[in-house]
Amino acid sequence: MTKELDIELIHAGQKAVRTSSEEKEKLLNRLKRVEGQVRGIQRMVEEDRYCVDVLVQLSAINAALKKVGYTMLENHTRGCVTRAVHEGEGDEAIDELMKVIEQFSRS
Repeated sequence: MTKELDIELIHAGQKAVRTSSEEKEKLLNRLKRVEGQVRGIQRMVEEDRYCVDVLVQLSAINAALKKVGYTMLENHTRGCVTRAVHEGEGDEAIDELMKVIEQFSRS
């Protein structure tokens, strides 16, 4: 079951401000590790592994995804929001950012 963000995005579909290739590679590598961890947890469940072992792995995945999210929030703030402020759309971009931060902090 996928949960949609319950916020209206001002710049939905707009491309992000370009991040460095190195930063993008780090994010992609972290996401690939998370993908591998999820597959590992699926195997653990299939093999009826001890619940606490599965929960520890779920916690690790949650922490890794939070790290990706915080990195994306920082990149968005330093790139997209900064650009919007310079282009005279700062209030809208900051409102959107605050809604995203609120939504992100609930997860």
